[in-house]
Amino acid sequence: MRKKSSNSDINVPENEGLDRRSFLRAGLAGSTALAAGGLAGASGAKAAGLDIPIWSQQLGIDVDALPYGKPSVYESGVVRRSVDWLTATRESSINFTPLYALDGFVTPNGICFERHHGGAAEVDPAQHHLMINGMVDRPLLFSVEDLLRLPRVSRFFFLECAANGGMEWRNAQLNGVQYTHGMVHCVQYTGVPLKLLLEEAGVKPKADWIMVEGGDSAGMNRSIPMAKALDDCIVALFMNGERLRVEQGYPVRLVVPGFEGNMWVKWLRRIEVGDGAWQAREETSKYTDLMPDGRARRFTWEMDCKSVITNPCPENPIPGKGANVLTGLAWSGRGTVTRVDVSMDGGRNWLEARLEGPVMPKCLTRFYLDGWEWDGSEVYLQSRAMDDTGYVQPQMVELQKVRGVNSIYHNNAIQTWHVLKSGEVENVRLG
Repeated sequence: MRKKSSNSDINVPENEGLDRRSFLRAGLAGSTALAAGGLAGASGAKAAGLDIPIWSQQLGIDVDALPYGKPSVYESGVVRRSVDWLTATRESSINFTPLYALDGFVTPNGICFERHHGGAAEVDPAQHHLMINGMVDRPLLFSVEDLLRLPRVSRFFFLECAANGGMEWRNAQLNGVQYTHGMVHCVQYTGVPLKLLLEEAGVKPKADWIMVEGGDSAGMNRSIPMAKALDDCIVALFMNGERLRVEQGYPVRLVVPGFEGNMWVKWLRRIEVGDGAWQAREETSKYTDLMPDGRARRFTWEMDCKSVITNPCPENPIPGKGANVLTGLAWSGRGTVTRVDVSMDGGRNWLEARLEGPVMPKCLTRFYLDGWEWDGSEVYLQSRAMDDTGYVQPQMVELQKVRGVNSIYHNNAIQTWHVLKSGEVENVRLG
C-alpha cells in the first residue's frame, strides 16, 4: 500500500509501464536521417525546417570578461538548497546537492553537498599547519606548502552524510530527491596519502587509533581506526582538479573513503596517534544510532550500499508518453556496486539496469534502464543496488525490523517514487 504524509492507502498497480522493445528500433536512413520509428519517432521529434535564431546572427559575449566560467543563465536554478528548520542556526547548515539536475557520476564543485557545524572558515593557507603528535617517534608539523611538495594520489570517492535520508525513517516527508538523498557528492580528490605522513612520523607499535581534529570553531574531531588510516585515507588539497573550496575545508581536509562524512574533517589541523578511541562528542552524543531497545549503536562508520532514481523524480516529472530516460545513482561504502535492478510495481518484479562506466569502489555509479517507454499508467519506481560484498539494498520495512523507527543515521532503504497519470512524481512509502 502507498503511504504519504496524509496516510492515504491505495493498491499498487500490476501494470509495470515498461516496453522492453529496444529503444533503438531503427538505424540511420542513408547517413544522416533517422528512419521512421527510430530515435526521433520514439522521442516525439518531428521533421521540420530549422530556423536561424537571432543569437546565431550576432557576436557572442566577451568570454574574457568571465575569467572563472559559470553555467548558462538557463541553468541558474541548479543550485544547492537548504531546509531552514533542519538546524537551529545558519552557522550549522546543510546544503543539498541537486541530484535531479545532474548526469554522470562527478559532482561539480560549486554544487557539492556541504555541512557546517560552526560556519565555513576562510583560512589563509600561509598561516595553516598540520600537526602529527601522540604515540609517534617524531612529532611533525607541516605547512600547506610542505604538503604540496609531497607525493600525491588522485582518487574518485563519494562523500555521504550519515544523516542522508534521516528525515524519512518514519514516513515519506520530503518531496524531492535533492532533499531525500542530496547529502552526497562525488569528486576526484587529490592529496597526500595519510599513510605516508604517519610512516614519516613513525607510529608506535601499540598505537591502533588516530584522532583527527579540525580548526573551525566547532572543534570537530573524530576517532579513526589505524587500519583505516593506513589504508586509503587522503590528506586532500584539491577536488576535481582545483584547490578545495572554502565550504569543503580549504586548504586541507581529510578524505575517509566509504566512511560517514562527519569523519572527513575539514580545515584539518591535527592528527593525534593513540591506543584507543577518544570518545569524542560526534561519536557519543551524536552520530550514533538509537536501537529499539534503547541502546545506541556506535562507531557505525561505513555507508551501506544504496541507490536512488534521479529521473524521473519529484523535480523531474515525465513530460509525456513514450520514450523517456530512467536513470539514477548507486554507491557503496564497502566496495563496488555490481548490479542495480529497477522495479515498476513497488518491488514485485525487477529488471536489471545498465551500469555506466567507469564503475569504481566507494564511488557514485550511474545506472540507466534503457528502452523505457511510459504508457501513461501509474507506476511505483524503485531501484535496488548490490555490491561486491554480496550486500543487497533493503526495503524500509526490512531495515525497520532491525533498527526500529527512531534512527536518524544510515538510512539506506529503497526509495519509492509514485508516478501519477499526469506524469507528476511523488515521494511515497510502501508497506
